[in-house]
Amino acid sequence: MNVRLATLADLNSCLNLDHDGVTDHVWQMKVHESETQVSVAFETSRLPRRMRATYPRDLEQLVEDWQRGEGFLVAEVDGEVRGYVDVLAQPWQQLGWVANMAVARDYRRRRIGTTLMRNARQWAWEQGLRMILVEATTKNYPALCFYQKLGFQFSGYNDHYYPNQDIALFFVQIVR
Repeated sequence: MNVRLATLADLNSCLNLDHDGVTDHVWQMKVHESETQVSVAFETSRLPRRMRATYPRDLEQLVEDWQRGEGFLVAEVDGEVRGYVDVLAQPWQQLGWVANMAVARDYRRRRIGTTLMRNARQWAWEQGLRMILVEATTKNYPALCFYQKLGFQFSGYNDHYYPNQDIALFFVQIVR
């Protein structure tokens, strides 16, 4: 596997990857409010059947992100792009934000995502950033498990974050 900065020619391959997933679990949000306290908890719930976890972002943004010339990395296997990670630097927060990430469906669970994230952390470190942030919907259980397996820590949520009104869950990892 070869991980490198993406070229303009790689963008179509990235756009053509299947960004959706399938899940049989979700993170269910529970809120309890009183006069003196607000409690929010997320609980893993098993679904009665598998459901499609639709990718929540507009992929047309990838072109603009690539044009920024930041941490847009692709993973090549056998000369073909099989995954990518799109990291945007936010220097004032010393943060690398993983705006988009995908691995070709037939290549998932083969350490491509792990290798991309390791390279994204290295890129963030080289830019002088202190941490890397990832996000996922409560419906993208495989991504949530993946980020936790890599050592990312839950850092918050935003209700109605995505255009479809899904909840975004945020996780961070210190890179240095």
